[in-house]
Amino acid sequence: MLHRNIKTDREVFLAVIETFREDVVVGVECMFAWCWIADLSAEQGIPFVLGHAFYVKAIHSGKAKNDKIDSRKTAVLFRGSMR
Repeated sequence: MLHRNIKTDREVFLAVIETFREDVVVGVECMFAWCWIADLSAEQGIPFVLGHAFYVKAIHSGKAKNDKIDSRKTAVLFRGSMR
């Protein structure tokens, strides 16, 4: 539904997901700055999933790799409950 980079900011994130808020699940690849969004999700009662690319075979074994491709594949896997 939405696939883009956003500023690392609580208010910006909440504004971006406002229209999807009822059905949103936040999925984040394990990287150095995931804690703030996990904390925010917990505070706001938003389901949160932390994934590690090494353990998600569709991402780990892919030949084309970059953040945009990885994030799209992760979203598709989470949407289909194929973690």
